[in-house]
Amino acid sequence: MNTLFTNERSPGALKRALLALLLASLIGVTPFSWGQSGAMDGTLGAVGSDTMAGLMLRWGEALTSRYPEVTLQFQASGSASAPTALVAGTTRLGPMSRPMTAEERGNFIDRYGYPPLELKVARDALIVVVHRHNPLRALTRQQIDAIFSTSLACGAEATITRWDHLPATGDWPFGSIALHGRNLASGTHGLFQERALCGGLFRRDISEHPGSSAVIAAVGESPNAMGYAGFNHLNPAVHALSLYDNQGIAIPPDEAAIQNGDYPLSRYLYLYVNLPPGERLPPAEQALLTLIMSEEGQQIARASGFVPLSPSVLNAQQGW
Repeated sequence: MNTLFTNERSPGALKRALLALLLASLIGVTPFSWGQSGAMDGTLGAVGSDTMAGLMLRWGEALTSRYPEVTLQFQASGSASAPTALVAGTTRLGPMSRPMTAEERGNFIDRYGYPPLELKVARDALIVVVHRHNPLRALTRQQIDAIFSTSLACGAEATITRWDHLPATGDWPFGSIALHGRNLASGTHGLFQERALCGGLFRRDISEHPGSSAVIAAVGESPNAMGYAGFNHLNPAVHALSLYDNQGIAIPPDEAAIQNGDYPLSRYLYLYVNLPPGERLPPAEQALLTLIMSEEGQQIARASGFVPLSPSVLNAQQGW
């Protein structure tokens, strides 16, 4: 038996179990504790965030380990694909690394007459990375915008295209900055544009990649490169830059700063569910959501490189 099941009598685990029971009751299903025995079968389909692919699959593996007749099939085609699939009815579960836009939510409501259930499932962050030997350690929001955008919507005076335009890298001998980022289908792309570029336009010479792991690999192989990616893909080939907050304090993207939101580019990860009002979720989907909100589910998020939800957020989500 998985050792995580042996600790359920600890105060923290009991609190999480009670929260999970309340979640189940409020979303219209028969309450049960994650890990209880019982017959269950079915195949769950999910479409959405590439950033969340590994996390969803790990949650699926944990679900199958407890209920062998239940499987999760996940199509990682980008956050933008989740609302489309939910509206089309090809999936009930839509993981997204950004919140739905008003237009996406409106399309769902137009189709079904009710909004999708929105669940925060973990914390993450957008990180700006450079080669592991690069001496640069921190940037301001204006500098990030000046590097990745020509709009200068965050207030910079001029674009930054070379390493010697950054004071901390005056002796870095690699000339122009080669930029790497995500493609249009990615929630990471859209959120970075909104939060880091103040809604401005990306430079046209940024090399776009379908996944954060590819961005990290490209930057790790090129001393003149800089890129943005999801926190969970960070590895020793690169290092993540701290970002200055409004008080001029450099905030590193560590777990504490991401969980409490001090790191400026922190974000939630979401799971959108097509759940008609007054109806119950099928048992397999009920089990998945209960797992995600459980102690084990949140530890799986941590093991996948993300940051668990704070107890206050877990508690607040029980009020739907």
